[in-house]
Formats: sequence, structure tokens, C-alpha cells
Amino acid sequence: MNKVIKTLVLSVAVAATTLTATAGLAEARDRDGYWRGDGYRHHRRHRGDRDALIGGALGLATGMIIGGAIASQPRYDERRVYVEPEYYPEPERRVIYRPAPSYEPWTQSWYEYCSRRYRSFNPDTGTFVGYDGREHFCVAG
Repeated sequence: MNKVIKTLVLSVAVAATTLTATAGLAEARDRDGYWRGDGYRHHRRHRGDRDALIGGALGLATGMIIGGAIASQPRYDERRVYVEPEYYPEPERRVIYRPAPSYEPWTQSWYEYCSRRYRSFNPDTGTFVGYDGREHFCVAG
């Protein structure tokens, strides 16, 4: 409610200032030297009244815009306060140790492991061809 009152007061003040300035212009002489208010130039006098009304409306609109901008400024108790965000700790990582399978060479489980693990496994020699191009003996475990 307080912002509305401030806006209205400022709008009226600016409109009154504009109307008084425009009213002073309405009493001015035309280019022939005659006063507009003497009835001699009737059509010009009505145009001058219209100019005063347009000026008053523009002053009122300007006052409302300026008053709204002034009234919408934050007060001291409405300042924004930084609030530190809450951080939750990460859960501890659980490491599960699985014992590596150890197979005795030349057993059935050793043959199955090496043939699954290496595509180039040769069961006759117990070797496989590595990335370096050489043959290596399959060690399971």
C-alpha cells in the first residue's frame, strides 16, 4: 500500500509541473502577435487546449513511470542475503576384493580359462599370441 501512495504522489507532482508549464505555453501569442485567449483565433485556442491535455497526459504517464521506479527500490530490510548451500558428504566407497582365480597349468579349468581369455590360445603349447606378436605362456592367476 505504501508503494501505491508514493507512486500516486509522485505522479501528481510531475503532472502538475507539466500542466503548469503547458498552461504557460497556451497563453503565448501566435505568429501574428494576437493572444490565443481573446477569441480572435478561436480554432487555435481549442487546439491549444488539446495540446495542454496531451501534455498533461504525458506528464501523468511520465510521473507514474518515475514514481513506480522510485517506489520499487528495495528497502534496507529487503536486502538479499547470501545463504551458504548445504553440502552432503559423499558416501564412502566400498572396495570389494575378489581373489583372482588361480588354476594349475594343464588342468581342465586352466584350459577353459585361457581359451575364454585369449582368442589366440593354443591348447597344444599352452601359449597365446600377444599384442607384441610373440607367444606367451598362459598364466591363470
